[in-house]
Amino acid sequence: MMEILHTALSFVLAIALLIAVHEYGHFIVARKLGIKVEKFSIGFGPALFSWRSRDQEVLYVIAAIPLGGYVKMLGENPDEQGDDAKAELSDADKKRAFDAQPVWKRAAVAVAGPGFNFLFAIAAYMLVGWLGQTVLPPVVGHVAPASIAEQAGMQVGDRIQAVAERDIHSWQQMEESLKNFTGGNVELRVLRDAVPVTLKMAVPLPDKDPLLLNVTDELLGFDPGLSLIIDHVGQGSPAERAGLKGGDIVVRVNSQKITDIHHFIAQIKGHADSRVGVAVMRDKTLLQLQVVPEKDAQQQGRIGVRLTSRSLHGTETYRMGIVDGLQYGFQRTWEMSALTLQVFGKMLTSAISPDNLGGPIAIAQLAGKTAELGLVSFLTFLALISVNLGVLNLLPIPILDGGHLAYLGMEKLRGKPLAPKVMEATQMVGLMLIIALMVFAFYNDISRLFRG
Repeated sequence: MMEILHTALSFVLAIALLIAVHEYGHFIVARKLGIKVEKFSIGFGPALFSWRSRDQEVLYVIAAIPLGGYVKMLGENPDEQGDDAKAELSDADKKRAFDAQPVWKRAAVAVAGPGFNFLFAIAAYMLVGWLGQTVLPPVVGHVAPASIAEQAGMQVGDRIQAVAERDIHSWQQMEESLKNFTGGNVELRVLRDAVPVTLKMAVPLPDKDPLLLNVTDELLGFDPGLSLIIDHVGQGSPAERAGLKGGDIVVRVNSQKITDIHHFIAQIKGHADSRVGVAVMRDKTLLQLQVVPEKDAQQQGRIGVRLTSRSLHGTETYRMGIVDGLQYGFQRTWEMSALTLQVFGKMLTSAISPDNLGGPIAIAQLAGKTAELGLVSFLTFLALISVNLGVLNLLPIPILDGGHLAYLGMEKLRGKPLAPKVMEATQMVGLMLIIALMVFAFYNDISRLFRG
């Protein structure tokens, strides 16, 4: 019960904060440009708290449902105001109405929401850099025999310092960098017994998208030397029936040495309804167990366990200086923005399965988990979601900020706004697209819950 409450509170805090940042962007730019703002609301539904600005012009509202927000500007929806209402406006208010502003001012207001999401992400990533991240060090713990890494001369204990002249400080950073070299050659600078060594490798072109791969392990054949640990066993699951318990260290599956979570999952997925031998270490005793994975909706094997891994070399705290932290904020926000667009595009072309799309339940679970891990992890999560909000809202879909920018672009080219009927029809299409996306994401969340 406490875990659910913690997850819910973390989710509400994350969503309310990021929505407030987004809407504040629209609000402050509109105010600075002289546009009259009538209402600034965080959330929908009944108002929990409300108050007026000092000049009595703006009504600030905290509403009961924290899953959205809005800024209401005078003249923003001219179709909702009859001629009588317009006639009652003072000359000063008519000049300050949103629909009376030049295209550049309206475009500035539209882009300000996503812009503030990006600014928030930049600031959050800067803080992450300055506070320090707990990272898996880029130290080699295992090199597969006859692998590309072994043939290139890599050895256990090598510390990767740079990938193609880019300095590396964590295993994740190295992995992300190597994804850019699939189908080509890459040069690694490693430190071996305090002596710099340069290794050259040809990275194979994989059959599936590199974003879905663990390049170091699956293509090059080296890893940090992880101990794979069963963190949780589902009640009534195939794993429980086989005798697996939380805390067991997985050693082998079907006589194959298991070095990471991906390898374990691949072995289980490919043996649905077949007996699988799992060797685990429990209290310094090696146990040989037999488990029969059950088929899931995708006809793949599952045994109902949650896994975690522990590096042979432990973790390190990596802190950046003032300048490096500033650079990291901008660089990481750019990288995550590009990655978000890349993933979204590959989902549209089916290069990556849309099943990877997460909805509110997935976001809530991530919010709860990262909040438990501490401030730095929660800030990293907030920055990532903020980037996603910024990118999503800039897509040229009617009802989103990107759609409004597209309308304004066409207005600038035509010299007049689009016909109200055209805007109404396209906004309805945009609304249907967003609803369909949300329903699909929610369906994915529910499916994951049932699959464990």
